[in-house]
Amino acid sequence: MREKLEQIQLLALNEIKHAQSMQELEQVRIKYLGKKGELTAVLRGMGALTAEERPVVGQIANEVREAIEDALGRAVEDVKHREKNARLATETIDVTIPGKAPEIGCKHPLTVVLDEIKEIFLGMGFKIAEGPEVETVFYNFDALNAPKNHPSRDLTDTFYITDEILLRTQTSPVQVRTMERMKPPIRIISPGRCFRRDTPDATHSPMFHQVEGLVVDKNITMADLKGTLDLFAKQLFGIGTKTKFRPHYFPFTEPSAEVDVSCFKCQGAGCRMCKGSGWIEILGAGMVHPNVLKVCGIDPEIYSGFAFGMGLDRIAMLKYEIDDIRLFFENDMRFIKQF
Repeated sequence: MREKLEQIQLLALNEIKHAQSMQELEQVRIKYLGKKGELTAVLRGMGALTAEERPVVGQIANEVREAIEDALGRAVEDVKHREKNARLATETIDVTIPGKAPEIGCKHPLTVVLDEIKEIFLGMGFKIAEGPEVETVFYNFDALNAPKNHPSRDLTDTFYITDEILLRTQTSPVQVRTMERMKPPIRIISPGRCFRRDTPDATHSPMFHQVEGLVVDKNITMADLKGTLDLFAKQLFGIGTKTKFRPHYFPFTEPSAEVDVSCFKCQGAGCRMCKGSGWIEILGAGMVHPNVLKVCGIDPEIYSGFAFGMGLDRIAMLKYEIDDIRLFFENDMRFIKQF
């Protein structure tokens, strides 16, 4: 048995010497030291030895095991070293090559204009209010004094989810929710996305953005509305900007008006942007209808207010002379980086 153990050692050391990979070394370990390995098989036969032979053979077997394990350990380190050097040779990094500078993003033009509008109204003491984009018919139409036969209620104009749930067509419901939740004085703007059944073209999109404003307090008059919007127009389009109010109709305001600003490109002389008129329409406004105040639990005999609303997309298109609203939603970085 001594000769057999010595032969096992010689064979194992020879195979370890010629092994070229971790996989081959593992196969040698299993072959000689595994549960069914050759050395293990020899040790299992020690039961047939005499009491005097067992200690001698056991010592030799342990020496053989230690020799094989030591040789395997050295071979594993040697293979790891060779593999590491091989990877370094194939994965060489040239540290002198210039790196790639990270690309810095920029704000979307709608965000740029919205931030500017927010800063103007925050400077006048307004707060920002938000509301859900999925609304009820009550908040989107009924509470805003819209009659049952109003065209905007039709399926052809509004995205209905159920008979009573829809995608808001304006941010005006935020005004109603705010008046229900807060007591006057109230001074807010409500920016956000709106949805209408419009076929996409250069000036229409089924999703667009609005910014609406609301002021409710004692003794609020049309003069307060005109002064607020005149200051807003001057800060957004330039100190020389003038405003003009034209009578109009909105269900939720009375009296109501469309608001024009003098053309900031030609200063009112007439050009392609203002279609030769010298004026550009930018928003609608008016005094909050008493019925809207009543629905929200505000006494119209004590309080009054004004409201206004503008299309953020239209303001941005005018400010940057963009001729197609679809450019805002195409995510073309060549377009966005211009702003």
